This record gives sequence, C-alpha cells and structure tokens, in this order.
Amino acid sequence: MSETGALDAGRLSATLSGRYTAIQVVSSTGSTNADLREAAAKGAEDRTVLIAEEQTAGVGRRARQWASPKGSGLYVSVLLRPGGVPFANLGSLSVVAGLAVREVAAGLGVDAVLKWPNDVLAGPERAKCAGILAEAVAGDDTTVILGIGLNVLPLGENVPAGPGGLPATSLAEQGATETDRAEIASRLLIGFDELERRWRLAGGSLAEAGLLGDYRRHCATLGQDVEVQLPDGSALTGRAADIDPAGQLQVDVPGGERYTVFAGDVVHVRPAKA
Repeated sequence: MSETGALDAGRLSATLSGRYTAIQVVSSTGSTNADLREAAAKGAEDRTVLIAEEQTAGVGRRARQWASPKGSGLYVSVLLRPGGVPFANLGSLSVVAGLAVREVAAGLGVDAVLKWPNDVLAGPERAKCAGILAEAVAGDDTTVILGIGLNVLPLGENVPAGPGGLPATSLAEQGATETDRAEIASRLLIGFDELERRWRLAGGSLAEAGLLGDYRRHCATLGQDVEVQLPDGSALTGRAADIDPAGQLQVDVPGGERYTVFAGDVVHVRPAKA
C-alpha cells in the first residue's frame, strides 16, 4: 500500500491522454460541480475534468453537505456534453458512475455495493464510501455535470452520519490494497470513461449499453423493503423490485401495484422501518 501527497494534474493528464479534454487540480474550492457549471456556461468542452484537494461547500442530492476534508479523498467532477442522449436518460449517468466507483473499490480488494440512486457502500456494515451527483445544465445543448466524492483515507473522528443514518467509511478503513490517490483517480477516470462511452453510444439506455445487468447484480437496494421519501414530504413503502433501463427504481407497493421512482423525485431510499 502506498500513500502520496498532493495530486498532480500533469501526471493525471499523461495517464489519461486521449480520454479527457482537460484535467485541472485545485487545492481548494467550494464545489467542483458548481465550478464546472460556471465553466460550462463559458463554453468549456465535453469531457473537462476538475479535481479538488478539498471542498468547503460540497453538496449531494437535495443540497446535503458532503464531508470533503483536505487530502483524504477524491472530489472529482466531469463536464459532459452527450449529444444524442435524450433528456429522460440523463439521470442514469449516476448509475454509470456508481458502477465505475464500485469496480475501482473491488479492484482494490474492498467489498462494495451500490445503494440506489447515488451511493456506494463498503464493508460489512455497509457504510457510505462514495456519493455521486449528476446535474443537468440549462443551455442550447445537452450538458451534464457529474460529481463523485470518494473517501480514500480515514476521515478522522466525529464525521456526521449521512442521510438515513449511514456512517461514513473509506477505502483505507476497508482494507484497500492501494491508497495512492493519484493512482485511484486514474483508475476511476479510466473506468468511467469506458463505461460512459458505452452509455453514450447506446443513447443513455443502460440495457443497450450492457450495464443494466451489472447494476442489478451489485445494487444492494433491490429485494429490500424500502421507504422512499418524496419531495412533497410523503413516503412510499414497498419492496424494491427492479431498475429500469433509464436507471429508475421500481417499487412494488402493497396492493400489487408497481411504482416507478423517477430520478430527481427521491430524497433517499433506505431499509423500511420495522
């Protein structure tokens, strides 16, 4: 196992040559997603990457805060302009990113699973190791900012639990065979590049990209009794039955109906209260 200091944009650019248009590393920022939204408005190109050593205002779904301590994780955002992908399929980018993160974790010897819609859980306690946020950007063409926060090194004490009471963990705490953040960043961005290209060529259909089966196999949410909290404050309870080709969760509710939970309408999904 090795550990290194600051990430180096030159090293990453050399390793990832031909996969991304531009790669920038900054010491600190409020939010890499917010920065790339501004860059998109100024004409930044498809497959632009921004990585921060520290985020002081990182957010997840529903504006929840994400702990981003300096030098302990990977806080990565990618600007994507997937022309030809229907707007309704853009939400499945979170599924693509989740698969990329899980593959990296597994390659490092970490037991990791996916929690719909945007979390990666690791270890026997199924603690949160990574969070993902895909945001569409208004404009003349299709633009999405895809953010990934991945805990690599221990976060220290007194890190608050995430939504639903999920404790935080890191790759290192789960026995990762490698903790060099530059190496892990390279693996993650290579893996995401390969999966995203398949997704894009398939018009955003997880099934046509050959990714739906992989997600179903690794999604710990499926088969669970779940409580889905909706934006209007109501809750939906039932059995998480399937993921559709657009990455939406299908829940079988009492009475025999199947309810499709659309991306953007769900606060979180968690095991239902007894």
